[in-house]
Amino acid sequence: MKLKFIAPLGLLAAGSAMLAVATPAIADEHSEAAAPSLSDVLTHERRDDDRARDQYRNPEETLAFFGVEPTMTVAEYAPGGGWYTRVLAPYVMPAGTYIAFNGDSDARTYNTRAQEARSKGWTENFKQSIADGMGVDAEDVMAFEIDEMPEEAAGTVDRVLIFRSMHGLNISNTADDVIKAARMMLKDDGMVGVVQHRAPEGASWDDYVARQRGYLPQDVVVKMFEANGFELAAESEVNANPNDTADYEGGVWTLPPSFGFGRQSEEEMARHRAIGESDRMTLLFRKTD
Repeated sequence: MKLKFIAPLGLLAAGSAMLAVATPAIADEHSEAAAPSLSDVLTHERRDDDRARDQYRNPEETLAFFGVEPTMTVAEYAPGGGWYTRVLAPYVMPAGTYIAFNGDSDARTYNTRAQEARSKGWTENFKQSIADGMGVDAEDVMAFEIDEMPEEAAGTVDRVLIFRSMHGLNISNTADDVIKAARMMLKDDGMVGVVQHRAPEGASWDDYVARQRGYLPQDVVVKMFEANGFELAAESEVNANPNDTADYEGGVWTLPPSFGFGRQSEEEMARHRAIGESDRMTLLFRKTD
């Protein structure tokens, strides 16, 4: 794993799509609980369907680079399908705290009423899916949209993690809101870890920032955070893929696991499968004064 340190840094599941989440108060009650091994979490049978993607997403190396420890309070932005949640929640829950947060659903535009309903029902659905899967009370699950952040969450988080979401935040003009919310949640020494599809060196603004292709230039992501009170602390090539040219007409969704959303021939799929998942930047940000 190639690491480039910009400043000294101390680095150290269930049937439901998500896993149980402890609030900070609940985490205090479990502070004496034995912290699980990340290796045990990654090899657990709950991840049997997820493990094939480890070769591209490198969860053990990525979380080590981000300095995530099982006793921390960790907040994940937009859990989505739950791939990383099925790693983070069982790793952090026993001795720490896992929090899920999402953007303001009222600030978005929608193509259909069904899409709007899914988005605006995210908080309740997330909490209930965890409650059903783990046998906990949904009211004890900490999940919220950024405009509804509980007061007790402010200043409590050790790490905020944002996986493959910056392109969506960019195109929807909501990156500033989410980054500001992350800063509010973080402790003074808390940090934000970002994994994002990376545009080629010298990529044009019109092709990769103004247009939604899933990729962003790394300097654009860094500037987003700098504009909101952060500085780049470290960067890693752990999730790099030099085979990804990132110039596909269909954007990053040309590659696995999307494969053009089912519109590719077997030959095209084979070619893109050989490339693998996207080339990704892996960045760690700290708060500035």
